[in-house]
Amino acid sequence: MNAGNVLGLSFILFSISAAAFITQKNLLITLMSLELGLNAANIAIVSFALTSNKSDPFIWIFLFFAVAAAEATIGLSILIMISKKFKTINPDKISNLKG
Repeated sequence: MNAGNVLGLSFILFSISAAAFITQKNLLITLMSLELGLNAANIAIVSFALTSNKSDPFIWIFLFFAVAAAEATIGLSILIMISKKFKTINPDKISNLKG
């Protein structure tokens, strides 16, 4: 598998992620589409690392995976708190976010 194929896969995954983020009305699906977009960016960095023959981009990939894991943890905890308070995860039905 060459770098062009890997970059094409990254583009397809990011396109699916963007479409799901725009069209879905469920906060969990929106959070999962954000994660898919971050992973698509990581795959794009892998394709650029394959062409450069250096190990520096792999350090950035590790950092991005750590940030994605932290973002998923924080996002899921916020989602759990919203679902407990409003009894729904549909963003259209959540109208009052005052403390």
